[in-house]
Amino acid sequence: MHGGGLELALVFLLAAVVAVPVFKRFGLGAVLGYLVAGVLLGPHALRVIADAEPVLAASEIGVVMLLFVIGLELSLPRLTVMRRPIFGVGGLQVLLCGGVLAALALGSGMGWKTALVVGAGLALSSTAVGLQLLSERKELGSEHGRLAFAILLFQDLAAIPLLAAIPLLGKAGAADLGMADVASALLAITALVLGGRYLLRHLFRIIARTGMPEVFTATALLVVLGSAWLLQLAGLSAGLGAFLAGVLLAESEYRHELEAQIRPFEGLLLGLFFMAVGMSIDLQRIAAEPLLIAAGVALLLAVKFALLFALGLRPGRLDVRGALLLGGVLALGGEFAFVVFGEAAKAGLLDAAARDRLVAIVGLSMAATPLLLMLITRLAPEPHPHAAPAYDRIPDEHPQVLVAGFGRFGQIVARLLWSQKIRFVAIDPDVAQVDLSRRFGNPIYYGDPTQPELLRAAGAAGVKVFVVAIDGVEASLRMVRLLRTRYPDGRVFARARDRRHAWQLMDLGAHVFREFFGSSVEMGREVLVALGMSPEQAADRARRFRAFDEKLLEAQRQLQDDEDALLQQAQDAGRELSELFEADRGEGSLGRIVERGD
Repeated sequence: MHGGGLELALVFLLAAVVAVPVFKRFGLGAVLGYLVAGVLLGPHALRVIADAEPVLAASEIGVVMLLFVIGLELSLPRLTVMRRPIFGVGGLQVLLCGGVLAALALGSGMGWKTALVVGAGLALSSTAVGLQLLSERKELGSEHGRLAFAILLFQDLAAIPLLAAIPLLGKAGAADLGMADVASALLAITALVLGGRYLLRHLFRIIARTGMPEVFTATALLVVLGSAWLLQLAGLSAGLGAFLAGVLLAESEYRHELEAQIRPFEGLLLGLFFMAVGMSIDLQRIAAEPLLIAAGVALLLAVKFALLFALGLRPGRLDVRGALLLGGVLALGGEFAFVVFGEAAKAGLLDAAARDRLVAIVGLSMAATPLLLMLITRLAPEPHPHAAPAYDRIPDEHPQVLVAGFGRFGQIVARLLWSQKIRFVAIDPDVAQVDLSRRFGNPIYYGDPTQPELLRAAGAAGVKVFVVAIDGVEASLRMVRLLRTRYPDGRVFARARDRRHAWQLMDLGAHVFREFFGSSVEMGREVLVALGMSPEQAADRARRFRAFDEKLLEAQRQLQDDEDALLQQAQDAGRELSELFEADRGEGSLGRIVERGD
């Protein structure tokens, strides 16, 4: 295709809109839909895209953003607790799978250097495909999902020395690698960690104060891509840089807003990445050597599946079903293998034909993984309860209440919740308020609570009660409408500025609390006491006044669009209220009726 960027964008979007719903309709998953669409669009089928390499390079940004979002969901304390599955199980997986696959490559006639690179490259699994499948199946938080992530994280770390070793093993010799490369890698990691820990939060605070959402989005993208570029410049994994940036921001007040800003880009670019992987599958090579390629795919999946299943049982401490699912989601080859085999070809370790075979094997293993997981899901036995490993016992944030707006009104509600040890999360669009509240240890995050993505990132799906304490009338109405649409099972308590605002909120199904009504009634009760009324009688008068006004509020709601009727109702209510209390004093028409009754 020789059209411009607009035509290419339209083709990719059309392919995604057509392929993904069809494949999901038949239970095959979005990943397989993207891969098949990429195969059809690629240079080996319809040739809509003549060269897949630029598309693959650009779409890797989707993987970078995926790892940033995953980093936001973790934190340094959690990673510390997860060190055993990351370095223990992850290290064993790379060593065992790499060793067995290297031995098989050696047996096929490859030299020992080439076999070592091929075995190590095939031992790596696809972070993008694996995590996307776990996310689709809602298994990222499961035991096998967390262990899979730990293994994938170690693989990202292991890819660094693997890439560094390829020039040493190839014809390039040791001239391309020295202490300067190691020093630059350590310097880049140190700069990212220190900068992320001490500068990023201040940067986002300054940007948030501008009150311009588009600038905040641009800053978020700059941080993600800048972190990836910094580590890539030092010869490390771009995804590792984005992941570290996410981890460093995981405990900041901007966590949920960052996730909400990045998610849409991540989803689109990740889909483009899967399409690019499909484009890289050489159909001509498969057609020329179908048995050899099929045997390679089967051998790769069988070896890695068997070893991962064993590692899942021991030392991963999964049940049989969890170990089977772990093997199913990580048995495939990885996108990093494309880079490894490309570098190996440049170093003279692989010829073009061998590289094309290996790329086809890795690509087909990715396409086969959704089908393998479907088969395991149907055939695997149900899990049995058992003690979770240490890293699974880390308490996740599962707030029962979400407080939108953390001004004086929202803070009082939050203090009462905190005193009862009820877990809540608060969101406020005022960065100064967020900074101040976080100094006192409040679980508050920066962002616009009327944005659906931000609510989803904050865990709104599991929230029982929403407290809408936003200042703006229109903003509070917009949020209540959103909550009633997206989360109809949650109860909504909303702060109302005045009676008309209260009527609008009541029409939307919210439980309304007028912001000054309660405190004003309490002050009125104290004024009555100060004027000589007994505390008991003053409390009774205040209680009856509150009940009367709440009934009046509901009655007037029916007349809110008729100004004349509303005015007449207010006048009638004033007389009724006056007569109600005149009866207590033996005055007025009601008082005279009471006297005659006595």
